[in-house]
Amino acid sequence: QLQLVESGGGLVQPGGSLRLSCAASGFNSRYYGIGWFRQAPGKEREAVSCISSSGGTTNYARSVKGRFTISRDYAENTVYLQMNSLKPEDTALYYCAATTLGICSLTGSAFPYWGQGTQVTVSS
Repeated sequence: QLQLVESGGGLVQPGGSLRLSCAASGFNSRYYGIGWFRQAPGKEREAVSCISSSGGTTNYARSVKGRFTISRDYAENTVYLQMNSLKPEDTALYYCAATTLGICSLTGSAFPYWGQGTQVTVSS
């Protein structure tokens, strides 16, 4: 059974860092494009970042560009999101998602498979 499990969230002060992990099980994620999305209370879900199956293409939302870095470890079947210089407005539930298309997409509808999310709270 295809499953995505996010981890690494938590409470961090502004300016701090976190690394989120998206561990895949039940399938080899190397053939899938992976995206990170987030949703804050009372707001719509928004795209954060994506990476293609080859790892050769990445993309970021304008709000996180230069602060977040997406990467993937094929041996671990895991995709990471390194988040630096965190701001209170980064507070949200972060989800990873997978698509068999293998592409890097910031469009949520391209992803049929979703994890349950990990909470990130940036506060002093």
